[in-house]
Amino acid sequence: MSVRSELLRAGPTQLWGHFDEAEGTMTFETRQDVQALLDRNKALANDGDGYSPSREWRRAASIPNVVVEQWLREGVDLYNPDHAGAVKRRLNDPDNRFLRTAPGRL
Repeated sequence: MSVRSELLRAGPTQLWGHFDEAEGTMTFETRQDVQALLDRNKALANDGDGYSPSREWRRAASIPNVVVEQWLREGVDLYNPDHAGAVKRRLNDPDNRFLRTAPGRL
């Protein structure tokens, strides 16, 4: 028999634990309602070129925590400077355009 329970809720993110009594294993699952973030990304991507008024800064992307976790499992650490090339390739991939907040390539 498997027992499932919500362990943590923080804003739109939930952490669930699944305990399999027969196997004696625990599996963790993260869920996040990302619709509001994706809607905001789309609105920002269609609103100007992403630069600040001084043009010193440029928006690039807003990435949900569940995507950050998925990339970590795939070997890409968003917060590791050595992985900047892999992050840039993923953000430039048309399949990930929903993460972008400004037009153009990185």
